[in-house]
Amino acid sequence: MHRLWSDTLQRLSPYTPGEQAQNSDIIKLNTNEHALAPSPGAVSAGEDLDVERLRRYPDPASRLLTEAIAKANNVSPDQVLVTNGSDELLAFAWMAFLSDTDKVPAVPAMSYTFYPVWARLFGQGLHEVPMHSDLSIDVEALMSWDGPVVFPNPNAPTGLSLPLEMIEELVAHDANRLVLIDEAYFGFGATSAVSLINQYDNLLITRSFSKSHALAGLRVGYGLANANLVEGLSRVKDSFNSYPVDAYAQCVATAAISDSVWFAESSATIKENRTELTAGLTQLGFYVLTSQANFVLASHPEHTGVAVTEYLKTQNILVRSWSSYDLLPWVRITVGTKDQQACLLSALSEYLKG
Repeated sequence: MHRLWSDTLQRLSPYTPGEQAQNSDIIKLNTNEHALAPSPGAVSAGEDLDVERLRRYPDPASRLLTEAIAKANNVSPDQVLVTNGSDELLAFAWMAFLSDTDKVPAVPAMSYTFYPVWARLFGQGLHEVPMHSDLSIDVEALMSWDGPVVFPNPNAPTGLSLPLEMIEELVAHDANRLVLIDEAYFGFGATSAVSLINQYDNLLITRSFSKSHALAGLRVGYGLANANLVEGLSRVKDSFNSYPVDAYAQCVATAAISDSVWFAESSATIKENRTELTAGLTQLGFYVLTSQANFVLASHPEHTGVAVTEYLKTQNILVRSWSSYDLLPWVRITVGTKDQQACLLSALSEYLKG
């Protein structure tokens, strides 16, 4: 049936994204989009885009956006690479630095489920490091691995984060191996490692506008690293697609990252709502991990995450769960608006009464 497929393609199991709601009456708390609307300045910038820019190819280097990102993070433009979402950047990193090394990358056993897909597509596999009993990342085990290291901070799906001093110890432990930190959920409480960029040339940070800037529909990501690593990533980009970020996306994202007031205020709102969500779930008998992301991971002693998810779907509320053994007890819930969370907690209260 698939006689023209390569051996790699035959073995490939693609990443499965979260369910996308088709109806407007669905409360969507399953894929960690930002609960608030994007920066008004970013929306206006998109509306005011010169139509002439749509006729022309976009700037392949995304220079204005690159400069805005550099300014916001106190790095130089040659330490920034803009891509079509952080997933594309992570794929470039696998091709550039993780595909033909002597040692496969080490990742936490409970982490972003796209990592194994890239490992099968571009590399030779992964070394999975078991979690601590509290589901935190075993930094000592990552440190003892003599190959590259990849992990999110905050981690997904746990929401737990590592302190900066622990991250620096990991990066400094071996200057000859890459440490890639996926900061897709930065801006909600965890300390970024961007301050280490100028000191360590083996550190690569990946980020996305999808979560912290409420632009998941735009598909813009970026990397922060030593200029040498950025050059390597740029070579891969320009060997794959010279124009990965369109003119509209560059325009809107530039305005978004330049709006520091919106970023601070919206992040504070998510933290406040996360605290209320955690308290509400705890009152209902759930155990909730201490999240530094825009979601929480919770478990109930009498119900699996899958059962909770299936019930909530009947109430037009989407959350995320898994059928794997380690994650079976857990349900991941995106931080929503206060009204959305009130509906969620009310539905859960009714479910637990039954």
